[in-house]
Amino acid sequence: MPPLNDRPPRYWSRYIAADGTWRRKEGRPPGEDLAAMRAGLGREAGSVPALWPHYRSPVDDRLARRGQVSQEQKAEHAALALYGLHQQSRSEPMHRSGVRLGQALRRLHQSGKFTQEAVDRRVNAAAGATQVSALLTHLRGLITQLRTIGQPIDYDQLMADIYAWQRPDTRQRARRRWGLDYYRWSRPDEQKPADDGPAGSTTATTTTTTS
Repeated sequence: MPPLNDRPPRYWSRYIAADGTWRRKEGRPPGEDLAAMRAGLGREAGSVPALWPHYRSPVDDRLARRGQVSQEQKAEHAALALYGLHQQSRSEPMHRSGVRLGQALRRLHQSGKFTQEAVDRRVNAAAGATQVSALLTHLRGLITQLRTIGQPIDYDQLMADIYAWQRPDTRQRARRRWGLDYYRWSRPDEQKPADDGPAGSTTATTTTTTS
């Protein structure tokens, strides 16, 4: 992927400011946009015409001539589809810069909305995936649960993680980051660690990793 400063703004950044608030007074994106994104769930990048206007990744002409898309385009398609699912029916923004997936999943684990054992199983299944298609299947369920508790994530970072999942070496680094964020609570019985403020807070604390 190109350096962060060289990337065109993604769809979510057109509506959501860096502080996690809506840029526009009318609030969330149009329902038809979100529906188009959800139509991309489980579909190949470029196969949903309604999503074409929302892509911002550069086109690789060499691949395009063969009817193929780049790895970055695949990652953006997946992130858009998941964002459409996440933002559905939520009045508050579900993209928040700086909130990594592992941090958001930790808050899901501690929310009390779902059993911690069930969340652990879902997280472990996603992190253990070796194929992007399997990863996205697991993420779909996790994003649905994050939507239920109103927990946003950083979709630029999620897109970077999905992109990284396409290669074994970068996949391992993304997986390690998820694990460090997910297991960063002080004690197994501590439900509200000091770093968990309002949804979107990213202040870190020194903690002990559990297995």
